Amino acid sequence: MSEQPRRPHWLRVKALDPKTRKLMSRTLAGLHTVCEEANCPNIGECFTRGTATFMIMGDICTRNCAFCMVEHGEPEPLDPGEPARLADAAAKLMLKHVVVTSVTRDDLTDGGAAHFVACTEELRRLEPAPSVELLTPDFMGDPDALETVLAARPEVFNHNVETVPRLYAKVRPEADYGRSVGVLAQACRFAPMENSPRTLVKSGLMVGLGETFDEVVVVLGDLRKAGVDLVTIGQYLKPRSAGGHCDVARYVEPAEFEAYSEIARDMGFAGVASGPLVRSSYRAGEQFGKARS
Repeated sequence: MSEQPRRPHWLRVKALDPKTRKLMSRTLAGLHTVCEEANCPNIGECFTRGTATFMIMGDICTRNCAFCMVEHGEPEPLDPGEPARLADAAAKLMLKHVVVTSVTRDDLTDGGAAHFVACTEELRRLEPAPSVELLTPDFMGDPDALETVLAARPEVFNHNVETVPRLYAKVRPEADYGRSVGVLAQACRFAPMENSPRTLVKSGLMVGLGETFDEVVVVLGDLRKAGVDLVTIGQYLKPRSAGGHCDVARYVEPAEFEAYSEIARDMGFAGVASGPLVRSSYRAGEQFGKARS
């Protein structure tokens, strides 16, 4: 294992206080959050704000990406009671914008598309109903599965490309860059309902894995050409369980994140979040609100 660069001061975050953690754990009992499963550095800030990103369909993934700390293996069957529990937790937290993501479920015929829809429908029954952001896997590029999800009319559809094409074999060996961009392009082409705003399409990537500045700019251009509205760029952090995960090649300076932000805005993205601690669902409600307005 190579020696890792020392983590800089701009990546230090305040720990989640025990009282807030206990409150959130009690409210989220029986549910998984990507905040905890992915060891998100913003867990203290987001939990203090009373927000969370729900991870549905279990906590075992059928893929084994080298950047992710979610466990790989054979998942359990889907839990039909999960959508209702998710909506109940969202109501108790009084969330105005709910992000729902999942492990990848290549074992399911539809990749879990119908389960995303069930969660969305339960959230829509709340009064007042929150806006919904669905952060999905690629469904193996199945257009029918993707259309099933889009037909639920989430306010935001998100699918992350995660890294530059050159690094896919190392970082996402079971994924395909062209397939992911194709999923986003299909989502951008999905027709809006009459007299209703169309679903905003979002994607994100990590830096610090060995990519170059120019490669990131090319990815941003690919996303914009596909029609993507919102983009996030954040620093890759190696999971604590080091086995099999990518090393951090470098810690990207804040000024470089600002440069990416300026370039993305010049390309025409409606919303850009770029910074060392940014994650795909970081302040997602605020980004959605600004883009929609």
